[in-house]
Amino acid sequence: MRLIERKEWIFFASLPRADPRLAAAWWMALLLRGTLPAAFAIAMGVLVAAVQNSRPLFAPLALTGAIFILLQVLSPIHQAISSTLGDRTAAWLYDRLTEACVRPPGLGHLEDPTLTGDLTVARDFDLGMTGPPLSISMDFIANGMVEMIGGVASAIILAFYAWWAPILLAGGWLATHWLLRESAVWKDRNTEEVRAAQRDADYAYRLAVDPPASKELRLFGLAGWTLERFIARRTTLHELQYAATRLRERPVVWSLLIVVSANLMVFWSLASAVANSEVTLGEVVVYLQSAVGVSLLAFGGFSWALDGAAAPVAAVLRLESAMRPAGALPSGDRPAAALPAREIRFRDVSFAYPGGAPVLEHFDLAIPAGTSLAIVGQNGAGKTTIAKLLCRLYDPQGGAIEIDGVDMRHLDPASWRSRLTAVFQDFMRLERPLRANVAPAGAPDAVVRAALASAGAANLASLDTILARGYDGGTDLSGGQWQRVALARALAAVTLGAGVVLLDEPTAQLDVRGEREIFDRLLAATRPCTTILISHRFSTVRHADRICVLEHGRVVELGTHDELMALNGRYRTMFDLQARRFNLAEDEEGTTYDVLA
Repeated sequence: MRLIERKEWIFFASLPRADPRLAAAWWMALLLRGTLPAAFAIAMGVLVAAVQNSRPLFAPLALTGAIFILLQVLSPIHQAISSTLGDRTAAWLYDRLTEACVRPPGLGHLEDPTLTGDLTVARDFDLGMTGPPLSISMDFIANGMVEMIGGVASAIILAFYAWWAPILLAGGWLATHWLLRESAVWKDRNTEEVRAAQRDADYAYRLAVDPPASKELRLFGLAGWTLERFIARRTTLHELQYAATRLRERPVVWSLLIVVSANLMVFWSLASAVANSEVTLGEVVVYLQSAVGVSLLAFGGFSWALDGAAAPVAAVLRLESAMRPAGALPSGDRPAAALPAREIRFRDVSFAYPGGAPVLEHFDLAIPAGTSLAIVGQNGAGKTTIAKLLCRLYDPQGGAIEIDGVDMRHLDPASWRSRLTAVFQDFMRLERPLRANVAPAGAPDAVVRAALASAGAANLASLDTILARGYDGGTDLSGGQWQRVALARALAAVTLGAGVVLLDEPTAQLDVRGEREIFDRLLAATRPCTTILISHRFSTVRHADRICVLEHGRVVELGTHDELMALNGRYRTMFDLQARRFNLAEDEEGTTYDVLA
């Protein structure tokens, strides 16, 4: 059982799953390359014996020549097979990883800290960051195993001379693995320490190459610091990963003594056997080549390339089995058509992220259907968590979310999500045409154009324009323009049947007037819907039918803007603080500034 749990076993077991025919060809070529040197030694012995005894030479020469040609031809063929199989295996693993990340209906598997290490190792495993890509590693792995098989085959042939000879030689050469290496060749290098170093190196690399941080890196003179951090973390990672194969210095003398002594004993015995006519000349040729061939055991085996390739492969397959339950949600079968007709109710809801403190505790809130509710509160109060629960990306650990009195867990998730649309603060930006960004699942062009017009983006680009500069005729958008596209996506969903609109900081990248204009349009377009707005801007939230003030996962105030201002409580304090920070003569109250943090 422990053998099949090893990452090396998992790696080799994944090859036929990626491509059965290529994997079979790879193993066949591997076995042939490993045994052909021993076969060549036997053929040479037969040829020498034929010459010595004046027998016909055609058959021995043909056999020797055929084996020699195979030895020369098989190596490049096997290299090509290894490269292709490595590419196919990498593609198969990326397919598994992508599916494991996307398929679960919830988000728990993507935000679970216990899976972060494996996800970091698996995500970019074939990009050459932590070792050669699989297309290259497969050839290194093959060469190491060919030499190991060659050494074993030579030892078997040598046993026909004397049973003790292969034991002595093999023991001497294998001792070098233990003496000269820091640890066993199959030591697991994917330890927690290595994973932590990988995360640090990956963070520094992303900081350097991804656009979001590029402005600040240059503005604050952090380019040199980032480069030094990346080099330091990458160096630490490599030192940890290759410690298992680092040569020791002091055991070299012992290794030489053991190997030289073993070889002297075997070759002295062979020389004595020849002198005493105990073996023929042809046999001596075979045994001498076999004795030399046993040395391949010192250089073959499960190399560093296998160690480097097996760890991420095992990580991908571990994630495949771990992500499914971590992101799973119980699936109800009740349709959500026309819901909600009365209300959405959070009833005694409690929730905490994996490994974290409670975010919501005994949270109660009723949202009448067809009304608008704004939620405000400090960062970490639980606002975005409410949005995730309402989208059913998580289920609460306590209590229930009820839609017209029906526990959301009893609804079909796909049916409920078809009734809900959302604009998140970190909204999706697809490198696809504008049409697909507004209606990813498809919609008539008239619906797309109407949604863009309602979002103030009617003249943004043609519907066929790809929103990325890397494509022919493509274009990029500013942050505010992208936000209008995200708003248009929500408005198109409303036209197509969504009845609940969730807005999580929907206008964060727009200016004050743009925000006011867009929000007025949003309210008009979503008037029949149940609208939930999460925002730090009080000029926006004041127009909602009701405002909920959230603090430490509980509702501390609830009412209209006028009611909460008259209450002189938490909402009034936050509103006044924000209102002080702008010019009242130029803009209306409570415009742009976030004081909730």
